[in-house]
Amino acid sequence: MKCQKCDKFATFHITELTGGKPIELHFCEDHAREYLSESADQSEATATLAASLAQNIALNQAVENLQEIDQQACPACGISFFEFRNKGRLGCSFDYTCFGEQLGVLVENIHGERQHVGKSPRSTQINKPDRRTQLIKLRRELDESIAIEDYENAKKLSDQIREIENEQSH
Repeated sequence: MKCQKCDKFATFHITELTGGKPIELHFCEDHAREYLSESADQSEATATLAASLAQNIALNQAVENLQEIDQQACPACGISFFEFRNKGRLGCSFDYTCFGEQLGVLVENIHGERQHVGKSPRSTQINKPDRRTQLIKLRRELDESIAIEDYENAKKLSDQIREIENEQSH
């Protein structure tokens, strides 16, 4: 069999699938090398274009996610995540719960860890932000229980709230 591009004997037989149909190509050694190097250049260009498109899509998705996150606001103090990003300060201790995932990523980028692993003060003051968050949660549950007229649960929640408030005052 002869080469498709010249009169030399075809030593390379290539089958390509184009559009789902097999196409047979027959080349001599020189033309086969030329054809394969052209295919490699085209596939590199295609790969570069595909990578560029994938990067552009990922960037657009990241922008949409950031816009969505920026609109989130703390129900306690009203600060939005956008305001936090611009000012660099949170509005209240509840913001750590409200923006927990975003702040966790930020803290991990800065410190390499999400959880404190160093020294801590010996005083019991360290638990107060957790207690405040727990109080906010319990008060919301209390309001919900009263709204649905579940007075037994409301009584239990009220007792828990009173117990935490008494612990904090001592």
